[in-house]
Amino acid sequence: MSISEQLNRPVTVLTSRPVPEPNPFTCVVQLPRDDGAATVRQPTAHGSLHWAPHFDPGYGDRMDAVVQWVRDAQPEVFVVDVSVEVAVFVRLLGIPVVVTALPGNRIDAPHRLVHRMADQIIAAWPRELRVPSWLRPYENKTAFVGGISRFEGRPRAFAEGCGTKVVVLSGAEGMGLREGELCPDAGSSPITWSSLGGTAGGWMADPWPQLSAADLVVTHAGQNSIADVAAAARPTIVIPQTRPFDEQRATAEVLRRHHLAAVVPHWPSPRAWPALMARAKCLDTARWKLWEVEGAARRAATAIEDTANRCRGRSTP
Repeated sequence: MSISEQLNRPVTVLTSRPVPEPNPFTCVVQLPRDDGAATVRQPTAHGSLHWAPHFDPGYGDRMDAVVQWVRDAQPEVFVVDVSVEVAVFVRLLGIPVVVTALPGNRIDAPHRLVHRMADQIIAAWPRELRVPSWLRPYENKTAFVGGISRFEGRPRAFAEGCGTKVVVLSGAEGMGLREGELCPDAGSSPITWSSLGGTAGGWMADPWPQLSAADLVVTHAGQNSIADVAAAARPTIVIPQTRPFDEQRATAEVLRRHHLAAVVPHWPSPRAWPALMARAKCLDTARWKLWEVEGAARRAATAIEDTANRCRGRSTP
């Protein structure tokens, strides 16, 4: 949505997820889900792909919906977030494809295939902080746009009261916390804990006031959360969660190496919190500018439009 707001062309989104209103899309195409089969047969096509199971009605219906839309719309360019199969499928239909590079060790056969055949790659982190070795062969067609946050440019909120306000920012899968672990005692300083997202926290349409007013943020290392924290420029503790291809560990290591956040491998014990909080608060929050949130969505939109023009043989203004 952030990127679409910066595009000068009509945008159709194809997705199985609910799309909030209002949104910047010209049209929304609801795709059938492809993960409901009771039995999954040969999903990786003998290691060539990530998810292309035999005889799966949902998968077949999903691909059929994609091809019908491509046939009718004849798009100038097709942007794919994480599906190798959709990217390859649409490219075989003769449509220029933009794919997103994700952090981690993307050296498996499907990722090598999709990065090689893509017309453009978008990496939502800064080039200066990390160019992974597996992406270097495609660096000439990769736009390192910085962290994309929907909160870019919003003024920071400020909370009233004394003490330390800690916000735990979780993804949909939570932070792996057990009962009673959310609010550890951190010594004599009064601390107010609140949780956003996850299985125990509150979900809200606009978490920016709580996030930007926090004295300290505790979060995982997902790309959206890190971009949002960078937009807020708050002292941060990052606890990377286990994800395929070590995605979050790779991002957390970049943050640690460049002194953007205090990074720990797992939820700390109660006695570790005071020193950890002090370490996070000593970091210079101005360094979050290195994550290049400002202008990131616009740079991604430019890369997409430039790809559409280039593949049509048009010069870019």
